[in-house]
Amino acid sequence: MADRIRAELIESDCLMREDGVTQVGEGQAAGSAAGSLGGLAVGDVLAERYRLEEHINDDSAGRQVWRGVDIVLRRPVALVLRTPGGASAEEMLSAAVTASRVVHGNLIGVYDAIDEGERAYVIREWIDGTALRDLVAEEGPFDAERTTSVLHAVTDAVSALHASGMAHGNVHPGTVLVAADGRVVLADARVDSTTSNEADVRSLGALAYFMLTGHWPRAEADRVTALPDGRRDSTGALVAPRNVRAGVPTYLDDLVMDLLDAKLALPTAQVLTGELARLDTGDRMLFGGNGTLRFADETAPAEPAPRAATPRLLVAGGVALALVVSGLVLAVRALNADATEPSSSQPSGNTVQASASAAPQPKALNLTKDQVRIIAPFGDRDNATQAPNMVDANAKTVWKTTGYTQPNFGNNGKKGIGILITLDKPQLVSSVTVELSAPGTSASLLGGSADAPNSKAGDKTIVDTFKPVAGSQAFGKESGTTMVFSTDASTPYQYLVVWITELPRDPSESEFPYRVGVQEIVVEVQ
Repeated sequence: MADRIRAELIESDCLMREDGVTQVGEGQAAGSAAGSLGGLAVGDVLAERYRLEEHINDDSAGRQVWRGVDIVLRRPVALVLRTPGGASAEEMLSAAVTASRVVHGNLIGVYDAIDEGERAYVIREWIDGTALRDLVAEEGPFDAERTTSVLHAVTDAVSALHASGMAHGNVHPGTVLVAADGRVVLADARVDSTTSNEADVRSLGALAYFMLTGHWPRAEADRVTALPDGRRDSTGALVAPRNVRAGVPTYLDDLVMDLLDAKLALPTAQVLTGELARLDTGDRMLFGGNGTLRFADETAPAEPAPRAATPRLLVAGGVALALVVSGLVLAVRALNADATEPSSSQPSGNTVQASASAAPQPKALNLTKDQVRIIAPFGDRDNATQAPNMVDANAKTVWKTTGYTQPNFGNNGKKGIGILITLDKPQLVSSVTVELSAPGTSASLLGGSADAPNSKAGDKTIVDTFKPVAGSQAFGKESGTTMVFSTDASTPYQYLVVWITELPRDPSESEFPYRVGVQEIVVEVQ
């Protein structure tokens, strides 16, 4: 097997790029594989050619990753080793052979693959760079332009693999590397029964969600290196990026959620990379901004979009991607080159019909510390000086209630605690998103037209006179860590109150275990 693999790689090796990128895996694995790989040490030479220079880490599959040197060609390489070899390593080696045949600037170069029986290893490109998962952890979520650029590069790499007949099977923030020179590289392809082109495209949507929010929309609870799970509402449904973090443009928000929606047909990676190439060049600035970017299946019945301000576009000929600005069609891209005959309800030529007057897009307000305060008609205003932490765009800083002996604040007459949000003027509020430190909080959204004195009496006046915001729904004990109070945007409000009536249990506390923290509040208006 080793001779066959090496022979297949000799021809493709001469085509590989000389600038390297290393694959460092998806992070530290639960257990180190160092002891099981024969006690390898710095200076050891494998296959009489590859000298080990530095042990980088053990990836999530339990494989050792080393930085090394090809002493024949005098170039740095990365070595990924696992034990045993033979049949148990065949998937890793086979994937390496297949990937080595695809030469692309955004795919990691594979130089060699060797099976020694007791261990097997793959030799890859090396460069000093950072895995996307670590980059987002260190720097925080990306803006729209950076997300689009990285997603374009990764999608282009996936498209090249698909064109060769291979699916990647492992698109993940741990397998995307960003080099010091800005090059984005996809590594660590895997081939198994779950690998498919469709799964790759879904994963591209998940990758974009991660870059925009810092959360991975797929549970990884059993892994030591698990990424934070995607934000979810009280029903367990994934919350859109723009409801997790203010400032995410609608066109990108819609694209991500469509790619993650199992009910929608997907574009091919080739079509998706073509559209991302247009967005990545800055062409959108010629039109003053992006409009809606949506996918729709012509065979499915038409239904309202989940976000009222972004109408779903139905396109003949399968799946389509469109750019709409000010209600006019500025660009149309057919997403299926093998389109069928247009339906009778759509004009021919794969054109898009849009409403002549598009609804205004919601925008997130930049709330200041002076626009939030704690109200408590009864009892203390718990940790009131921490209130600005809820609008500082930093999820690590929080406002916390004090601890209580019961979820309903105990028997001290305290019926709840509120967060008063004061807007600059009466506005049509489309949503209020509240990020919590723990699930299981009961709360509702109240609104009013007048403030009250900053006193106990004033707090009581607010709670007694404010009414539930039209269209909003209260959350109960089954709520998650993200509450999205959507409204019907029919009544202008200047004053809002997030009124908390029941607290979750904090397992780290014993004497006063019921409390919750609010990490961020985002208000969107029309």
